Amino acid sequence: MSVSYQNLQVSFKFKGKRNISDWIKSVANEEGFAVGNINIVFTTDEKLLEVNKEFLKHDFYTDIITFDYSENKVLSGDLMISIERVKENAIYLNVVFLSELHRVIIHGVLHLCGYKDKMKKDKTLMRAMENKYLAKLESDAKV
Repeated sequence: MSVSYQNLQVSFKFKGKRNISDWIKSVANEEGFAVGNINIVFTTDEKLLEVNKEFLKHDFYTDIITFDYSENKVLSGDLMISIERVKENAIYLNVVFLSELHRVIIHGVLHLCGYKDKMKKDKTLMRAMENKYLAKLESDAKV
């Protein structure tokens, strides 16, 4: 089973794929899941807006859309990420682009694990879990 990376209508070179794939597998395991096939698709604002309108009936830009194909305790899905939106959000939030990208990736993985973010209490838990796993990524990188 695997984590794969691809570009859709965008030229983006993502370094550290192996480390991020290992991190995703570690998070999945800690949450009680195995990794099936997770596809991380980097794309543009316009493409993600088109997908958002078509599949979710939302007419607004977003940084990520997660399509969950998980079965039982095996995580599978597509994480479609707008590189443009992540860059803009990083500037707005005054954080490093790669840190924001990692947050968006783990946000999608947490959705695959069953976490929600529509209600305030769910958003709070989601953010806490993002922070927990981002700290794990940072501590593992320092080893």
